[in-house]
Amino acid sequence: MTDHCPLCMGDRAPPFHEDARRNYLRCEQCALVFVPARFRLSRDEERAEYLRHENDVDDPGYRRFLSRLADPLVQRLPPASQGLDFGCGPAPALAAMLEEQGHKVALYDSFFAPEMTALQQRYDFVTATEVVEHLHDPATELQRLWSLINEGGWLGVMTKLVRDRDAFAHWHYIRDPTHVCFFSRETWHWWAGQQGGTLEFVADDVMLLQKRAAPPTSWP
Repeated sequence: MTDHCPLCMGDRAPPFHEDARRNYLRCEQCALVFVPARFRLSRDEERAEYLRHENDVDDPGYRRFLSRLADPLVQRLPPASQGLDFGCGPAPALAAMLEEQGHKVALYDSFFAPEMTALQQRYDFVTATEVVEHLHDPATELQRLWSLINEGGWLGVMTKLVRDRDAFAHWHYIRDPTHVCFFSRETWHWWAGQQGGTLEFVADDVMLLQKRAAPPTSWP
């Protein structure tokens, strides 16, 4: 059976790497490296892994980590913007940091803040920090997030990026069993192009994508 790419649905994804636990495929169209579905954890197993994370909004080190996305995003936002922290986890530290800067932030997490009304609003920005690598259906989830963003608004993403096959083989990031999708710069360029958005790499693992405003309608 062919393992289709979960981002672009392409059916050409030859082997990229294999370790003692899982196989990894790389899509020839969008360059996403992904784990075939048979290697994914159950929902209960996944939740148990997340509960092991210790993310505290008052931890200076964690705040410095998140500031690599928060600071450049805040520089681009109008005052009192409305946003969504997608995949906020049990301790929504990034949302707290953005609210300290005068912005209002809604929360959504399928495990810890599963309020679907948050996914039925429109926002000036959406953040997803250390989230996209966990998505079983990144095509649907990323498209949904993009649809929530107002014209001129921002999608802020933090995730480690694939460099090459040799680095991947020794990469700590693939040891987390909840990580099933691995993006590269090439992948983000492909995805931004599909959306007609602009893409900025503001750090090694931080991307800001802006939703372009539609051109004004011209009348004869």
